[in-house]
Amino acid sequence: MQTKQNDYLLFNKALTGKIFTQRIERNNLTLRTRIKRLTRRTICFSRSVELHEKVIGAFIEKYMFY
Repeated sequence: MQTKQNDYLLFNKALTGKIFTQRIERNNLTLRTRIKRLTRRTICFSRSVELHEKVIGAFIEKYMFY
């Protein structure tokens, strides 16, 4: 049985709007500009998916948490 309080909480969980879209797009742009592996195909590329994921994970950890 759903109540109005449950509906309100579910509605607030989904963040929508221009502000949140801009924040997400800014994070995507930062990733693309700072990690050459995401934009260039010839010089800086990952030979394995595992290495690709590790480099991106290390960048996100450093960028977001330091």
